Amino acid sequence: MGKYGNDEQRWAAVQRRDGGADEVFWYSVRSTGVYCRPSCAARPALRKNVAFHDSRAAAERAGFRPCLRCKPDQPPLAERQAAMVAQACRLIDDADADTMPDLDRLASAVGVSRFHFHRLFKAVTGITPKAYANAARARRVQDGLAAKASVTDAMYAAGFNSSGRFYAQSPAVLGMKPSAFRAGGAGERIRFAIAECSLGPILVASTEQGICAILIDDDPDFLVKDLQDRFPRAELIGAEPAYEQVVSRVVGMVEQPSLGLELPLDVRGTAFQQRVWQVLRSIPPGRRVSYAELAELAGVPRGARAVASACAANAIAVAIPCHRVVRNDGGLSGYRWGVDRKAALLNREAGNA
Repeated sequence: MGKYGNDEQRWAAVQRRDGGADEVFWYSVRSTGVYCRPSCAARPALRKNVAFHDSRAAAERAGFRPCLRCKPDQPPLAERQAAMVAQACRLIDDADADTMPDLDRLASAVGVSRFHFHRLFKAVTGITPKAYANAARARRVQDGLAAKASVTDAMYAAGFNSSGRFYAQSPAVLGMKPSAFRAGGAGERIRFAIAECSLGPILVASTEQGICAILIDDDPDFLVKDLQDRFPRAELIGAEPAYEQVVSRVVGMVEQPSLGLELPLDVRGTAFQQRVWQVLRSIPPGRRVSYAELAELAGVPRGARAVASACAANAIAVAIPCHRVVRNDGGLSGYRWGVDRKAALLNREAGNA
């Protein structure tokens, strides 16, 4: 009959306000004349006044009206909240530099208080509205420079009112100096080398700031093309004897993860991605977490899909250990460098290699 197949199981779900039962069944309260979701936070009803229904329509045919607290006739709360945040994100994305909405305008647009909106936005996205707006400005600068606008024009068009402020933030905004970004990475020197490890060919690349890529594939030529696509006009420098030592340390970390990697990383991504990647780096070898657990650790308990996307965007294999993230049932899900490699890494860390 399933987890909520009889009235006893359904009553137990109502008593513990089980969100997993929402949209599975609804319950009505004779003394108030309303029907609710099982997760409704209203004051508990007496069992003798409660009846169960398989659909909203069935509850309404029985003469009950929707509860004003849990709103069972509307989409689930998580969906409504996600829709509000999506609306706010569209307002930020569509605004020009002169009409960028502030916190009060965003909260008013979605119909909640300023405080509640700020807390809701951060819970759903993992970042504050201000950080999202800054990321939107960064994208505009990038688009402007890619379209051959001058650095000054792109800066002001994106909403930076001070050149000093922009240049102070440019490494975080662009990942490099504005002039280098405008030239498609030209002027950056990226050292790289390819080696063999137990997982196959591995490419390691570094900027002056640190390791910017650890890529794994069966085809060494594909690894080089991947790096070229990431930095199309940077100067790629290969076959330097001194850099082979860096690659050797990375290979050693792959073969024995407990060694760690005491080398600086040049991590490039959105504020949210970097937050997830930082949490991943705190997960020790031998431990596995689910996407839901990772979302909790990153401070976005409803953001399992978002953290999965951040894992998929990671370009620094093993050192940022997205292979330690598994499905909620413990099974292995997709891995950018292949599920077989993920299984091999996990087995090695568990001492089963």
